[in-house]
Amino acid sequence: MRFLLRITFWLGLVLVLLPRDKTPESEKLPQIGAADAVQAATAAVSDMTQFCKRQPAACEVGGQAATIIGQRAQDGARKIYQIINDKKEHISNDKNEKNDKKAPDHTGSIAMAGEGDAVSSEAPHDTLSQDDLALEWRGPSASN
Repeated sequence: MRFLLRITFWLGLVLVLLPRDKTPESEKLPQIGAADAVQAATAAVSDMTQFCKRQPAACEVGGQAATIIGQRAQDGARKIYQIINDKKEHISNDKNEKNDKKAPDHTGSIAMAGEGDAVSSEAPHDTLSQDDLALEWRGPSASN
């Protein structure tokens, strides 16, 4: 609880000390120097550290509230994580179904992996005709 209070305080202080644009409204506001702001912040922090000694019931309730808020934040994060994972699974399943319904990427003229044996056993052998076999083979001509 103290950590949250300190972070809130210091963040607020940083936001207050950031440079601003000059406007007619800002010139009417009281001007506070950085040293005064740091002094006030230090006093406020030291006062906050004594708060739990002065008001123990308020600190106890605040601690319980912080615990409940933290638990709810975890539950919310868990739900968002589950929703995202469910969406991913749903998209992945849709893609797989589309791939299953899609026509195959091959035409069958070339064997796919693992189909080589089946295709070669079905292919006819000795397909040359007698005229093809009668021709005499001639190698490349040697014309040097």
